[in-house]
Amino acid sequence: MFSRVSLKNIGSLLHRQYSSTTRVTLIPGDGIGPEIADSVKKIFSAAKVPIEWDTVNVNAQTGVSDEIIDSIRKNKVGLKGPLATPIGTGHQSLNLALRKTFNLYANVRPCVSIPGFKTRYDDVNTVVIRENTEGEYSGIENQPVKGVAQSIKIITKEASARVANYAFQYALANGRKKVTCVHKANIMKQSDGMFVKTCREVSTRYPSIQYEEMIVDNNCMQLVMSPSKLDVMVLPNLYGDIVSDLCAGLIGGLGLTPSGNIGENGTAIFEAVHGTAPDIAGKGLANPSALLLSGIMMLRHMGLTTHADNIEKAVLTTIAEGKATTKDLGGNAGTQAYTDAVCAKLLNQ
Repeated sequence: MFSRVSLKNIGSLLHRQYSSTTRVTLIPGDGIGPEIADSVKKIFSAAKVPIEWDTVNVNAQTGVSDEIIDSIRKNKVGLKGPLATPIGTGHQSLNLALRKTFNLYANVRPCVSIPGFKTRYDDVNTVVIRENTEGEYSGIENQPVKGVAQSIKIITKEASARVANYAFQYALANGRKKVTCVHKANIMKQSDGMFVKTCREVSTRYPSIQYEEMIVDNNCMQLVMSPSKLDVMVLPNLYGDIVSDLCAGLIGGLGLTPSGNIGENGTAIFEAVHGTAPDIAGKGLANPSALLLSGIMMLRHMGLTTHADNIEKAVLTTIAEGKATTKDLGGNAGTQAYTDAVCAKLLNQ
């Protein structure tokens, strides 16, 4: 039942062996973040996961502080709840700042249909690998004259080759058959053109993996019409952001979508990519599934596969039964009831 939705191979390319007990940086985040982080801690405790949490708060006031930098540099691995980002004004996205600070160049987001949770599609099994450091998110903006704003898109061959290599290595490691380079090079001939050309060059090193190129608007249409045709997709930053949310919608939303940000030298931050949901914060209604699934990715990255398997089975069984699911999953349970149900399944394994 669970093999189709298993996340076992996520993060295996940078697989690390850790000591019997290791510290992991935990960033609870804003809004519902502290509640779902507490849920993860309780479930990990029930599963007897041999880690210790190094909890660090990050917000608009603290920014990416020396404390968080020191913690992640020391621990190498982090789990992060949602962080609030102002729209159109204010400080830089803290999510973006973390990716840049630790050079987390590849965002890996698997989107897989979950048994027992019915959506319009039953056969989604695709992975978005998004370049995470440049593109439109380089943060270079200005207003040269009043009434005119411009944003500069940066694409480099080095960053394109790095994420393309990761995508092909990921495909090989996980038994995937095809990598699709998604772009808009028909319009942005130099920037996206460089990304496509670089992916094409990298593809020649992996003859066993099918390679194709697809314009981003067509890619979105194909995902909606027949998502089973897409396997591994590699995209520049902005397109990856948009397409990964589209894929999340195919399987039931961001509340069921895990995510990992992979850097060099084994550094990785796993995160829930949904919003902070301030309207339900503190009410005990939040769904911790996305952060839990991201935590499972993290455990497999760390080599703690047995614990990851046990938690995954408990989470997916709870969702499939539908007796203790939160409102966004079609149930009436709160965060605590959902957490208790998962813990009970772990204790009975």
